[in-house]
Formats: sequence, C-alpha cells, structure tokens
Amino acid sequence: MELLGIFDLTIVIRVVSALLLGFAVGLEREMTNKYAGLRTNILVCLGACVFTIISIYGFPAITVTDAEYGTRDTARVAAQVVTGIGFIGGGTVLRHGATVFGLTTAATLFMSAAIGMACGAGMYDLALVATIVSIITLVSVRFFEKNVLVSSTKNIKRLKITINCSTEYAVGIYDYFVDKYPDLKEISKKDGKENITKITVITDVKLKKSMKDLYKEFHDFKGIESVSIQEFCEA
Repeated sequence: MELLGIFDLTIVIRVVSALLLGFAVGLEREMTNKYAGLRTNILVCLGACVFTIISIYGFPAITVTDAEYGTRDTARVAAQVVTGIGFIGGGTVLRHGATVFGLTTAATLFMSAAIGMACGAGMYDLALVATIVSIITLVSVRFFEKNVLVSSTKNIKRLKITINCSTEYAVGIYDYFVDKYPDLKEISKKDGKENITKITVITDVKLKKSMKDLYKEFHDFKGIESVSIQEFCEA
C-alpha cells in the first residue's frame, strides 16, 4: 500500500467509495420521505466500511502472549457489523395495529452496511453492483406495486376520515362520501355547536397515491373547517 502523506491512499479510496455509495442508497430513501434517509444510510455505510478496515488492518498479523504465537482473525470485528446493524434496523420498524411500517427501511440499512463492508474490503465491483441493484429494486418494485398490483390487498387501506364542516354544507359532503366510496364501512353525521357538523367515515381505499393526495381531494369543498385522515385500526 502506497502512502500519500500521512494518509493511506487505499484506505481513503475505500472510505470515500463507501460515502458515495451510501449517499446513492440514502438519496432514494430521502426522496420517498422514509425514516432513514441520507445521513443514516451514509453513516451506516461508512461505519461498516471503517469497522471492516479496522478488522483487516487494525491488528497485528501475529499476536504474542508469553511466547505463544497465534494468528489473527480478520473477520471477527467485521462479523459483528452484521449483528449490530440489526439493532439499528429494528428501531425503524413500527407497528400500528395490524400494519407494520419500516421493514423496507430496515432492509435498506442492512444492505447499506453490506455495501460499506464491501468497500472496506476493497471489493469495489461488488459494492457498485449491489448499490445499483438495490436502487433499481427499491424504485422499480414500488412502481410495480402502485401500477400493476393496484387490486392487491397490500394497496388497500382502511381509513378513518373526520371532517368538521358548516352545517349548511354537511348534506352535500355526506352524499359525496356515499357516492364516491363504494367500500364504505361506516359513516356518521353529528351536529355540534356554532353551526359545525362532524362527519366521520370509515372506508377501504386503494391507495395508488400518497395520503397527501387524499387531503387535496377536499381542497375545493366549500364549508370545510378541518380534515383528518388516518389509518383505522379496530380495537
């Protein structure tokens, strides 16, 4: 290994490559507004890379203890990365009723660690291919789910929609829900104080778009004071 000043050029290249590939994976997560974005994926990739470099170069080739010789185990430190990343990934998995969120994010962090380890070991071709395949998988499968598997139960969400509106517009909004949502499970209308009516709807919706687009659906309605949309979980 050639030295460049006080830095080992080989090690610098490995660390920089881990940073760039971690950035590439993290960018996809950041653009889709996931829990673990750019910084998390970059640091996971960098950390795995550094641990792998330490595992390879950080210990002497031969250890000496009371005249007894033994060879080093270069995989010992790096192997703990595989176990340790599980704790970080587990922190991104959330459960809301029967729905589980964050599994893909956890798997992406696991992949970022693997890419970082490949960079730390100098296996740039493997790291690059793994990064490209990971990004293609994340992007293409999401497109496939939203546009091809539209009818699958995975894309069907049970939502609770709560609207506070002026009483004079309540009937029209109530009728809109009845006509718009064929999978309506429950709907109620309750008059409150100050000429405000509360309409509560529980319905199954095929989500081809994000939750934000559902809010836009009520943007042009007259008389609406507030809208709340959340996933419904039965007790």
